[in-house]
Amino acid sequence: MSRVSRRQKIRRPWAAAALASIVAALTVVAPPATAQPSWEMGTPKLPTPWTHLVSPDNALPEYPRPQLTRKDWQNLNGVWEFAGAKAGEAPPFGKTLGERILVPYPAESALSGIERHEDYMWYRRTVSVPADWQVGSRNRLKLNFGAVDYLASVYVNGKKVAEHKGGYGAFSADITDALKPGAQQEIVVGVEDRADKTWQPVGKQRIVPDRGIFYEGASGIWQTVWMEPVAAAHVENLGMVPDIDTNTLGLTVQTSGDASKLTAEVIVRDGGAVVSRKRSPAGGEIKVDVPQAKLWSPDNPFLYDLDVVLRDASDRPVDRVSSYFGMREIGKVEGADGKLRMTLNGKILFQMSTLDQGYWPDGIYTAPTDAALAFDLEQHKELGFNTVRKHIKTEPDRWYYHADRLGLLVWQDMPAMRTGGRPPVDAQQQFETELHEIVEEKKNWTSVIGWVPFNEGWGEWNREATGRIADEVKAQDPARLVNAHSGVNCCDSLGDSGKGDVLDWHAYVGPGTPVPDENRASMDGEHGGFGLEIDGHMWFGEGHAYEMTPDQATLTRRYVENQTDVLKAAQRCGIGGAIYTQITDVEHEVNGFFTYDRQVKKMDFAQVKAINEQIIRESDGSGTGAPDPGPGTPGTDGVHAYKFDEGTGTTAADAVGDADATLTGAEWAPGVQGNAVSFNGNGFADTGSALVNSASSYSASAWVKLDVADGAFQTVVSQDTGSNSAFFLQYSGQDQRWAMSFVGLRALSPEKPEVGRWYHLTGVRDAKAGTVSLYVDGKKVAAQSACLAPESAGPTVIGRGQYGGNQVDFLRGDVDDVRLFDRALTDQEIASLATRP
Repeated sequence: MSRVSRRQKIRRPWAAAALASIVAALTVVAPPATAQPSWEMGTPKLPTPWTHLVSPDNALPEYPRPQLTRKDWQNLNGVWEFAGAKAGEAPPFGKTLGERILVPYPAESALSGIERHEDYMWYRRTVSVPADWQVGSRNRLKLNFGAVDYLASVYVNGKKVAEHKGGYGAFSADITDALKPGAQQEIVVGVEDRADKTWQPVGKQRIVPDRGIFYEGASGIWQTVWMEPVAAAHVENLGMVPDIDTNTLGLTVQTSGDASKLTAEVIVRDGGAVVSRKRSPAGGEIKVDVPQAKLWSPDNPFLYDLDVVLRDASDRPVDRVSSYFGMREIGKVEGADGKLRMTLNGKILFQMSTLDQGYWPDGIYTAPTDAALAFDLEQHKELGFNTVRKHIKTEPDRWYYHADRLGLLVWQDMPAMRTGGRPPVDAQQQFETELHEIVEEKKNWTSVIGWVPFNEGWGEWNREATGRIADEVKAQDPARLVNAHSGVNCCDSLGDSGKGDVLDWHAYVGPGTPVPDENRASMDGEHGGFGLEIDGHMWFGEGHAYEMTPDQATLTRRYVENQTDVLKAAQRCGIGGAIYTQITDVEHEVNGFFTYDRQVKKMDFAQVKAINEQIIRESDGSGTGAPDPGPGTPGTDGVHAYKFDEGTGTTAADAVGDADATLTGAEWAPGVQGNAVSFNGNGFADTGSALVNSASSYSASAWVKLDVADGAFQTVVSQDTGSNSAFFLQYSGQDQRWAMSFVGLRALSPEKPEVGRWYHLTGVRDAKAGTVSLYVDGKKVAAQSACLAPESAGPTVIGRGQYGGNQVDFLRGDVDDVRLFDRALTDQEIASLATRP
């Protein structure tokens, strides 16, 4: 595990008498937290099963750093003094602050006792240093912070010992030179956290949360604070890279001081048995043998114990740390179907995942207890998942330890900057600094198998920069995968950089179906989101989801149906992973397996586990792809056609088939040849039948002329499903371009159409190739990978679409010569259709 260390200058030797007086004055026992009785827990809107276990004497008491442990340490969680502050305010040295906060729970949380946001704040407490630590004579004293959001300044006895910028990174300070004679040492921490008022990385935190996908803020100290004695020469970090091909662990022992004068003794244990022992100079990588290595996997999450003893030039042990590691490899390989997939230990393993946001109704960013922290991960295993996407948030080290021991793969997101606009240059640079800090800190966890720098374009500033950043993260950590941009097809994305190891789409309810390319495996980065309200267990008393259901049985059925589509996407399209939204409800979102308070299971877990395990078992790369759709009907007349030459009445005849269209809110107008039908934003032509098999190959063509080209969507041809149109041949108001679209996917023209001009549009769905293409005036202008397509039995409609079960996107313009085909037309055929008569 890697840490950010803020060391002071090497101290000058103190006089022996002064050292002796200070060491003698340091007492062994710290004042009990109960000496500050004025702290009171707030009242959580939704208590969890662990809320009542939190107290000043039981605030996350576990050693917080499982991959770098030491015998001697003191937990500084508990009641601290607290006060809101103003920008530029002088530190309150020697002053008792007026409020009490329980560290390490964010100031906004009920568990903290504060329950409000402050842009600026002070923390204060005193500590005693055990005399047997021999600080000042033999050892140094480290003060460690798991994470403080966002800008932290740390003072000990009035001396500034550390400053750290970034709400997700750990940092340390050597505070030895700031200690003074006497029993009590004063610690003051100043924090600035202006959250989404700035461009700082915030994930989903908002000062003013919405009834949507953005939540309560989490300011201040939100992970464990502790201190420990260390020798002047000590282990700062361990770097661990397993190699299953050679049965070795590449170990880097990062030390303070001159590594050339230090030797590392490394002991690897399998339980109580020593399997390997080696001595080596501390500088550089040490190849540690792990004979006949037991490989780590979700089915067998075996972990080796590791001890490192640091010895000086006289072979005297000066530091000893304990750690652990798993032997595993993550990679990519081509399956039997020719599609690139992700592997674990050289074998294709489908990554069946949830979106895990890590929020708590009592502690917000901080789980109330360690058992609570482990609970969500334990439930992943109960539900048949093997992967977790830690969504635009990080966690305390013990969360990753629990993932390691339970056997869960982890995709680690970088917490995003706020949405809306593009960040300035200084924010871009800080974002990259914090991203690399997170990668450095978390690249030893066995469970972490990949990095996600960007999500849906939030805070993205340049597509080329996104690609560069993906390359730089890969260079920093070559042993893991990089997903340059989760949801690259969505929202604020600036487009696909083509970089990284994985192509990732989001689709609700989905799943997303990106097809692997030559260099990248593919995955569905977010899908699902089925919701159910449970009275008495909702943050706002009501909630939302991407699709609401009325009861547990319906919710379970829709989950199983959706996951069956995931299996089809894995077998036909080659996606190597799928991430369901989400493990628990969060605030207004009620689409979890559990309610937000973790009190109620919302689905039949046995059915969930069965379909999840089936997907993992049957998504092995042996799929044969999509079935051949057949040749379809030859010619360019189509299987249905509407010439709109009637010029009067409310019926448009089907010139080829027998599905005459009924006109509503339409007028007759001059066409490209003869007449056309005109709509003014409230009319459409309903054919009464599903004219194409939307799950197979088809084409739709039309002449169209817009009266308005603004920010509103306008659909030329679509086919109803009862929920969302199976396809939209349309004007995309969001992009102000022509488009052939599925929900969550658009093949877009390069230019905005002119008002009052006739265009010939053709949308082509090629099931065999797994693509959706758009042609404008006979020329192919865009194509998107779309391996699977929505099935539909609703009518084909001209002049509107359907979304969320509602009639939407009404056309404001004229349409002529609409034709439907039961196959994918060729380029030459489309060019001939676009020739004006």
